[in-house]
Amino acid sequence: MVSIGQMAIVSMISHLLFIAITWHVMQTINFDPLFRKGKIVEARILLIFIAIVIGTGVSRFFLDILTWSQNMIFVF
Repeated sequence: MVSIGQMAIVSMISHLLFIAITWHVMQTINFDPLFRKGKIVEARILLIFIAIVIGTGVSRFFLDILTWSQNMIFVF
């Protein structure tokens, strides 16, 4: 039971960390030409959703690698 709780905390922190990293990286890209003028709020919301999708995908990859490496003990 403790390991399930620990994995839940690690997963939450990992997702939030990678979403924040993705958001920070996306701020360096100039998306202004892609959006219409006057649609700043909608553009920001779209960028937030994109950051969530990318950050969660990268986090899921690293969490899968972590889980698989922990399960390697069952091979031997």
